[in-house]
Amino acid sequence: MAIKEDEEYGAEKGIREPLVEEQNKQLNQGSKGHPWIVYFTTFVAVCGSYAFGACVGYSSPTQDAIREDLNLSLAEYSLFGSILTFGAMIGAITSGPIADFMGRKGAMRVSSVFCGAGWLVIYFSKGPVPLDIGRLATGYGMGVFSYVVPVFVAEIAPRELRGALTTLNQFMIVSAASVSFIIGNVISWRALALIGLIPTAVLLLGLFFIPESPRWLAKRGCGKEFVAALQILRGKDADISQEAEEIQDYITTLEGLPKPKLLDLFQRRYLRSLTIAVGLMVCQQLGGINGVGFYASSIFQLAGFSTTIGTISIACLQIVVTGVGIAFIDKAGRKPLLLLSGSGLVAGSILTAVAFYLKAQEISVGAVPGLAVTGILVYVGSFAIGMGAVPWVVMSEIFPVNIKGQAGSLATLVNWFGAWLCSYTFNFLMSWSTYGTFILYAAINALGILFIVVVVPETKGKSLEQLQAAINA
Repeated sequence: MAIKEDEEYGAEKGIREPLVEEQNKQLNQGSKGHPWIVYFTTFVAVCGSYAFGACVGYSSPTQDAIREDLNLSLAEYSLFGSILTFGAMIGAITSGPIADFMGRKGAMRVSSVFCGAGWLVIYFSKGPVPLDIGRLATGYGMGVFSYVVPVFVAEIAPRELRGALTTLNQFMIVSAASVSFIIGNVISWRALALIGLIPTAVLLLGLFFIPESPRWLAKRGCGKEFVAALQILRGKDADISQEAEEIQDYITTLEGLPKPKLLDLFQRRYLRSLTIAVGLMVCQQLGGINGVGFYASSIFQLAGFSTTIGTISIACLQIVVTGVGIAFIDKAGRKPLLLLSGSGLVAGSILTAVAFYLKAQEISVGAVPGLAVTGILVYVGSFAIGMGAVPWVVMSEIFPVNIKGQAGSLATLVNWFGAWLCSYTFNFLMSWSTYGTFILYAAINALGILFIVVVVPETKGKSLEQLQAAINA
């Protein structure tokens, strides 16, 4: 939909889209150069994403060592691994209210404290109970980070860089998970827990030197602080008058509306943005990524391929392809990357299904390992280029600031519940049918493509206020 059409649509529904005619001028002014503080602020924030990835990547390489040192049964270690997801669900529920009440920086501080405390408890653990408590604490911090980091980065970034900077969230997650997997094979599990403290320490220190989200400050009525933060982010010589007026005008319009409660999220005004965000989170998780990610070693083993080579290949591929996604998200757009990613997920699932079908039927057995690893790498690479990062980018863009906390918490909770459901059911599905499991994932990802085509809008190159006025009209 064109900018003018968006403006007319929003006006018809009673929400005025502020200063749309001035936005191209402001875009041209803002594109002359970006002050280093935007990049530095983003770097500090995505240290939370790195902490997130370190939590995710911790349990796989440390399983044998922890079980041996603490004499844990498989059931006890399984609880240790899975309790992370329950902590993340609790973090997801509380992340929005905390970020709305304490600010985006305040929420990141809370999350860092929980992660840091959790890593210390894990490090000093002598038995399963403190180990689980530490894992639950890191999971809580991870759940808060999963919401607040992309939201904060989207709110501080210039519109022409918003996609790339927000996508750094996913890049840091996969980088940290990959690094944890690799170094976890050569250092002790206690040492790896101490390494997990590093990104949280950097984040806590860095928060003293970066501004708060200008949009959150505007919503709280902190006029002087809002202008000061925006000026710092855009540069001391930048003309921020148009952007500041646009943000303030939209905030004023929203404040004139009744304060939404949780059930109000399902009103017609907000239903489209909620459907987009929740739908993308469902597509991201139920397409099988946590089953493939958590149990990649067993998949390669079943296919007769080297687990070491396979898992290291995945680790390297994720970093490279996520970087490619960052380079193209603001050029190609969010929707094309999602469609490309979804198509690759279907193709990867089908290739893997064919490999296991050939093995089950004892047809061309020699081709099974190569076909299976190709399918898994296509699957993982396709997820990394779009479906891994873009749903978080879109979620951070489409909710108005007055409902962002509640709606974002709900979307994040759905994401973590989907992560648990996928990881919990994977082994049961594989016991039922190895090739049937991947046929099921192919079908779910195909439905995800249909959802993206029909429901998800393109958000590239538009201000947050313009997007939100058009979608939530």
